[in-house]
This record gives sequence, C-alpha cells and structure tokens, in this order.
Amino acid sequence: MAESSNTSPPPASKSWADQADEETIPSPSSTSETPTLKVDELAIDEDKKSSSKFLDDPDDSNIQAVTSGDTPYTSAATFEELSLSDELLKGLYVEMKFQKPSKIQAVSLPMILNPPNRDLIAQAHNGSGKTTCFVLGMLSRVDPTLQAPQALCICPTRELAIQNIEVLRKMGKYTGISSECAVPMDRRDSIPISKRSPIMAQIVIGTPGTIKNLMTYKKLGVTRLKILVFDEADQMLAEDGFKDDSLRIMKEIEKFNSNCQVLLFSATFNDVVKNFVTRIVEKKEHNKLFVKKEELSLDAVKQYKVRVPDELAKIEVIKNYIFEIGENVGQTIIFVRTRNSAKMLHKALVDLGYEVTSIQGALEHDERDKIVKEFKDGLTQVLISTDVLARGFDQQQVNLVINYDLPLKYAAEFVRGREPEPDCEVYLHRVGRAGRFGRKGAVFNLICDERDEKLMSKIENHFGTHVAEVRERSVEDYKAALKEAGLLI
Repeated sequence: MAESSNTSPPPASKSWADQADEETIPSPSSTSETPTLKVDELAIDEDKKSSSKFLDDPDDSNIQAVTSGDTPYTSAATFEELSLSDELLKGLYVEMKFQKPSKIQAVSLPMILNPPNRDLIAQAHNGSGKTTCFVLGMLSRVDPTLQAPQALCICPTRELAIQNIEVLRKMGKYTGISSECAVPMDRRDSIPISKRSPIMAQIVIGTPGTIKNLMTYKKLGVTRLKILVFDEADQMLAEDGFKDDSLRIMKEIEKFNSNCQVLLFSATFNDVVKNFVTRIVEKKEHNKLFVKKEELSLDAVKQYKVRVPDELAKIEVIKNYIFEIGENVGQTIIFVRTRNSAKMLHKALVDLGYEVTSIQGALEHDERDKIVKEFKDGLTQVLISTDVLARGFDQQQVNLVINYDLPLKYAAEFVRGREPEPDCEVYLHRVGRAGRFGRKGAVFNLICDERDEKLMSKIENHFGTHVAEVRERSVEDYKAALKEAGLLI
C-alpha cells in the first residue's frame, strides 16, 4: 500500500499500511520467486526468554460454543483426554512446558480432533492459546508415513507465518513430521516457482499470494489435504484484506478434496466478516466458538490516554515520561500508522540516544526477519512498527504498547464529508501485544487533536469501556498508571 496522504487514498485491496509488498501474484507466464526460508536460523534464543508453564485465561472469558449435528463434545481438562500421540504429548510438556489446556483449547480441541472433524469458526482473546489449537490440530491429523502435504495454514503476514512454523516445529519436535514455510523471499535468495521441485512437506504454513502461486504452478498438491487453517481469519476474508486469494485457494482445494476440514481462527470478527464466514461454511455442518464483544478487551492490560498539543510533544512524552519511568518494566512496541511515521520516529529516538529498531513493509524481507529475531531474543527493548505486527505477534516480554497514532479505517478516511473511523479490531490486536498469556501490561494512547479525541471516544464506545487519562507532564500520574497495571511496585 502506498503511504497515506491527504490527497489520495491507498488502494482498497489491502487494509494495512504494509500489505502492498507482502505478496506479488504473477500470471503463469511471468517469472515468480519461490521461497527457500531457513526458519531454524530465525528461531528464538530460549535462554533469553522465559516460558510460562501454562496458558492463563482472562477471568471474564466467556466462550460460547454452537455445535451442529448430534455429536457431543466434552471439554478436555488435560491433554491426555485428547488421545494425542506420546510424541505430541512430549512436545507439549517438554518443549512447550504446558501443564494443561487453556480454556479455548479445552473447548475447541475436541471439536477439531474428533470425528467427523467438522469445520470450525473460532474467536477468542489475544494470548488465550489459539495458535496451539490449530497447530496441535494440524500435527494430530498428519500421517507421518505419507510424504505429501496434509495440512495447510495461511496467515496474513510473513512474520506471523514464520512465528507459527516455529511453534509447530517446537511442538512437533518428536513426531518426525516435516514442514515448510511458504512466504515471499528476496529475489536473490530464491528460484522461479516453475523450476522448483514439488513440495513434499507434510505441513505447509505461508502467506496467501505465495500459497496461491505454488498451487497455480502445481507445486503444492491439495488432494491429500486433511485440514486447512486460516489464522487471523477476519483479515484473510475481509473485502479490504485477502478475501479474493483466500476464496480462490478454498475453491481450488474443494475441486479436488471436498472433505478437507476448514478452521478459521481470529481474535476479532466484525459482523460483516462473521456473516460472510458463516455463509462460506454453511453448506456443511460446522461448529462455532465466539466471545462476547464487550469481553474481548483484556482486563490484564490497562489502557490510558495522554493528551498532547502537537507531534513533537508525543516524542517528549515517550522520552521524558514513559521511557524514563518505565525503563525496567519490559519491552515496548510503539505503533504508528505509516511507514514515514516509523522512519521519522525511529530517527528522532535514535538522535536522542535510544537504541530502537523499526519494522515496516518497505524493508527487505531479510532485514525484517533480523529485526524481529533481535527483538524476540531481547537484544532490543523498543520496537517501532506499523500494523504489520499488530496481529498475532507473540513476545511474552512486551509489557508496554504505545499508540503513537490511533489505527484508522483507511477507506473511511478519504470519503468526502465523512469523519474518519477508528479500526477497533486493529486497536484490539495492538492492545493484545502486551499482557500475553495473562501477564500484566499497559497501553498509552497519545491524543493530539480533535480527530484523535473523536477516534478515542469511538473506541471507548465500541468496547463499552472508559480509558483513564494521564496528564501529559505528571510524573505521579505515569507512576500511578504503571503501578495500577502491575508493572511498578
């Protein structure tokens, strides 16, 4: 997507500031690059991060299950109740260090794993363990003796695909199941798809354009697929997201394999997408899990707003108050709306003597991988990001999120006579980067003008919550906020 400006809107085909370069979809006659990603080189250094023993659920989690047909499902209190292989149980306990299923896992895994393996639409809190649900589902359905693609997971961003395959390889360490990450690669690192060998890996995780290209060139067979997963399904099936690619992939699979189980996971489903998602699976009996909208905001993460007079004051607030007072509370992600803002803020903070990194879609893929790995390894404490990392990015040490810019629905921003609308789903995903797995966290929203005031008010109304104000230059207010969030003693 081109940079946002006051004169021309970004293309309607993508809704995030960084999706334009995420996929290139060539015609069969054009030269396309196929990824050869060495995910092991991007693996997180476990010595630099701590693992939680099990996943905690927000106390107010209220999962509503709607099942179809006459098949009863019993919630699983332990992983043993799921009839998993010894190799998978060892991966869960030894590698993942889990003790018991989280609430979403306890409810959804019996639906995923037990015959008749119906399609599932599942929505739950950020940090509640959704990734384990579909990763464990894929690993459980694979026949290790058959060297062919049997499970496919599609993600909206390269970073999320890489993260998911890291989880899969860790969880499936003792199974011998093979996997491949199919994401865009820099041209110097890849060969044309037409010249590559067919994929033999049993599980494939990738981004929609790359997956579609592999299928177009007949390099990714789908006849043996048992399970198809859409992570961040609302974005994958939204009009301004990856809906066209996702539907083409589903149609191609159905052409050869009508029994493939479809799993759609996300923390958010707006009403339009929810109705559409339901329609595309309604021809078959399917199950649904939803959380009430007002319960989606994580109570473990405290939200605050800071009114500032101008853009320069935003930087001063970050430097003189949030960083100074919260320097020992963990890692921080600062979300901005555009690539230009990311570059500007990065330079400003570096000039002030801070070690920060920034990530946005204009960077080369190798550079993006390097930045994410360094942040996950704890080598950098502050990461500036556009919404390329708003969804699904998992880093337990992130306790602070700063919304330098509030997220906008870009299509609404450029309709003459219409007020800009906040993207409440993206806001929720941003908030969810802090306080992962029930940990403590705080979010500071920097409010600069009347437009920001209206956006913040609409976000509060949407979630039925009140965001407390922190006075711009009050040290005591910032300390009180971080204490309330559980980040200062």
